[in-house]
Amino acid sequence: MEFTQEVRKATDPIYQKISKVMPEIEWSVHAPYIHKINKLKKEKNAVILAHNYQTPEIYHGVADFSADSLALAIEASKTSADIILMAGVHFMAETAKLMSPNKKVILPDMDAGCSLSSSITGKDVRLLKEKYPGVPVVSYVNTSAEVKAETDVCCTSANAVKIVKSLGTKRVIFLPDDYLAKYVASQTDVEIISWKGICIVHDQFNKKEIEDIRKNNPGIKIIAHPECPPDVIEASDFAGSTSGMIKYVKDNQPKKVMMVTECSMSDNIQIENPNVDFVKPCNMCPHMKKITLPKILDCLENETGEIIMDKETIDKARISVERMAAIGR
Repeated sequence: MEFTQEVRKATDPIYQKISKVMPEIEWSVHAPYIHKINKLKKEKNAVILAHNYQTPEIYHGVADFSADSLALAIEASKTSADIILMAGVHFMAETAKLMSPNKKVILPDMDAGCSLSSSITGKDVRLLKEKYPGVPVVSYVNTSAEVKAETDVCCTSANAVKIVKSLGTKRVIFLPDDYLAKYVASQTDVEIISWKGICIVHDQFNKKEIEDIRKNNPGIKIIAHPECPPDVIEASDFAGSTSGMIKYVKDNQPKKVMMVTECSMSDNIQIENPNVDFVKPCNMCPHMKKITLPKILDCLENETGEIIMDKETIDKARISVERMAAIGR
């Protein structure tokens, strides 16, 4: 696609926003797609929801709403668009469909999965409920619709502790992230029955890496996602969800910071906090990176990658997501 004067003029305000993290030569490749996608959205009454781990050209270039999993789920229920395009992974598109069952929800790459979501099935949850009768099930939003359908209430990293406390029980089955389960257990008096799922991005970080970065960057603030191993969280200055990490940077404006999470998030938040110096040891999510501008354009043009689910699954799974949204952060 050609980087014409029309494209340059239409997209220049976006580029000025992200120019610190993207060279102009790279922008000339992205801009024609951004221009065409933004025009097509209006023609089709479509909305694009993008997760925080999307690259800057998607996050700042074509997304109508950029956020963490909880906010995207809520936004999906509010939109008046005919089409919802999820710039994220499969479970997020499914969750959008749960919240907007009468809308067309599309995903640019149906193979954009999640190590946490693929670690557990609906059958696994049913077996756990047989083993621990009467114990409520809390499932991380990073799960399939069939798992959500077997769940009492969903949660995100932003509200996991609040959700577990709200149940008022002594024991909770918490699925599927083992590290997040350990974090929740450390913040509550509830006995947590966990699953051995991990996020392949956050599991790569280790305590020595954190200590070395702190040693080489005096005064740095290190903030970690609770999907990280416990020793990484312990070695950090703050632990919180993607939205919590963003708020920490925005409110505290540290001179130098490292966000122990997926690396595109640092680029996106640096753009919004120009006075903060970001140290970026980069662990990429291979699933999130399957979503690209060319795939978004093709998906929007041809309305491919539609999320199809049966009514029974939608009705059962939506209850757990609606309960999560009602409790909020």
